[in-house]
Amino acid sequence: MVLSPKEYRRRRQRLLRMMGKGSIAIIPAAPVAVRNRDVEYPYRPDSDFYYLTGFAEPEAVAVLIPGRKPAEYVLFCRERDPEKERWSGERAGQQGAVEAFAADDSFPIDDLEDILPNMLEPCQRVYYAMGADAELDRRVAEWVGKIRRKGRSGISGPLEFIALDHLLHDMRLFKSRQEVALLRKAARISARAHRRLMRTVIPGMYEYALEAEFQHECARQGARFPAYPAIVGGGANACILHYIDNAAPLRDGDLVLVDAGCELELYASDITRTFPVNGRFSEAQRTLYELTLQAQLAALAKVRPGNHWNEPHEAAVRVVTQGLVELGILRGKVAALLREEAYKPYYVHRTGHWLGMDVHDVGDYKVDGQWRTLEPGMVLTVEPGLYIPPESKGVAKRWWGIGIRIEDDVLVTKEGHEILSAEVPKRVEEIERLMARRRR
Repeated sequence: MVLSPKEYRRRRQRLLRMMGKGSIAIIPAAPVAVRNRDVEYPYRPDSDFYYLTGFAEPEAVAVLIPGRKPAEYVLFCRERDPEKERWSGERAGQQGAVEAFAADDSFPIDDLEDILPNMLEPCQRVYYAMGADAELDRRVAEWVGKIRRKGRSGISGPLEFIALDHLLHDMRLFKSRQEVALLRKAARISARAHRRLMRTVIPGMYEYALEAEFQHECARQGARFPAYPAIVGGGANACILHYIDNAAPLRDGDLVLVDAGCELELYASDITRTFPVNGRFSEAQRTLYELTLQAQLAALAKVRPGNHWNEPHEAAVRVVTQGLVELGILRGKVAALLREEAYKPYYVHRTGHWLGMDVHDVGDYKVDGQWRTLEPGMVLTVEPGLYIPPESKGVAKRWWGIGIRIEDDVLVTKEGHEILSAEVPKRVEEIERLMARRRR
């Protein structure tokens, strides 16, 4: 499922309209990253660049100039080179940039120094993301400086730099139908992988074996790359928020927390489930799990148009705080404990984040100092968690070493919300029923 060329054209046209005449936007591709010596990491395009172009090659720069004739969209990219292509694969070249990627015009990337400064001269505003490419930052600043020194010849050149993020990231926050379809498919692939783990895990397996099962299932369905390093934490390892060692054995009687999601056509999924290694929750595990689930359900109920971004988090911490008081882990009046944020030693993160091309996707959480209002087309995670590290002072021993997180990918709709990752069971009875059919 690949986005149509019309989708990329629509995005560029919208950005061009918002920029207005007299502007230029310069968007570089991500550089190639070296893993070690002469081995490179698998290339992953920059999300902003790919969002506007659909072009997945490195060494490229997209230029947008509203009203410029004959070309508003110019793509600088590598030339065709049969000898190099024999080693590293086919390149689009200038003809391919126009015919396959709908550029109005294309030039070799090696000609950037000669051509782009001339494009800058008649523009008053430069839309550009400083800090993404240090070398291009230096070159753009140098070009603008040279143009401004031509002031006596009547050429003023750009008068202001504007962060491209301001316009582009707000566009990316609202997903189109095609984007939602990709996110839904990515979530379903990851959901099947999570179900596979519940059917596979047995005491004595290593955390990395579950990670491998997850990666295999996703790759088998066409999603070769993870959206982020998988977290597979058994027992007390689940209390480490970003645990990625994934190297310990999974013990009978422990829970295992799996936070993992695939990336499909550069769109991310992000799902967390926590389940018992032996297939049955202990009484203490079940109690804390049910509390976490109730917090998630309360948060999900607040995901609907018109509510603000923080309402799901507020609902979750209210349920968690009340529950911790009932269990004797917190002591005091709920209202006071909420004001004091007394839950934070056990619920140490927020309840969600935006989701899209990046797993922690772009988009402001506040506008003019106020929490952003949820609107149809936004996609977010809802992921409350409870973590009781070993030897927690003042906490009964039966709760020690239990870490639980339940995370779903959620689309805001006109009527409320859609849980994109709903295929993964999360109620205790559903999990235990699925795990009873495990492969032996």
